[in-house]
Amino acid sequence: MKIQKVTKENHAKVYALLRRAFPGSEYEAGLVQKLHENGKPVHEWVCIHTNKVIAYIAFSNAFNGNEVCGLHLAPMAVSPEFQKQGVGSELLRFALRQEPVKSQPLFVLGEPGYYRRFGFEPCPQPICPFDKNNAHFLSLGNAATAPFTVGYEPEFKTAAKPAAKPAEPRSRGKKRR
Repeated sequence: MKIQKVTKENHAKVYALLRRAFPGSEYEAGLVQKLHENGKPVHEWVCIHTNKVIAYIAFSNAFNGNEVCGLHLAPMAVSPEFQKQGVGSELLRFALRQEPVKSQPLFVLGEPGYYRRFGFEPCPQPICPFDKNNAHFLSLGNAATAPFTVGYEPEFKTAAKPAAKPAEPRSRGKKRR
């Protein structure tokens, strides 16, 4: 198993992994693709096994108003056939040691029981706009005490919007299933 920074050559493999890891959801793959297309700063790594991308992790800017106040960990994914084997934990531990990540406050919207193992703690401030009562919003290295709602890159809100489809002509017969 090898962990490396994501390259343009990995992009399609990353999107495919995100679709496998989150079946029935285009949100995660769409999010990462939009971040790439729009040139947003993303710190991201993949885990490669036998020339296959089997895990992915990304960090993007978190904002207090217009000022960067840390990084959001999102998304993180492991290919279904490699889940529950420590691959995600190894990739997360690796990422947390990297210079662009280890020196900033980190935020994650996720399963508290999982992320607490890596030092993340419940986060009373800032407020996460996607999590009522911050029940699943955790942070690492966060010293914020003043109340504010943490901001995300705009791609987080637009990633899941379906493309507009042209209107289809109505048929006069019965619909076939």
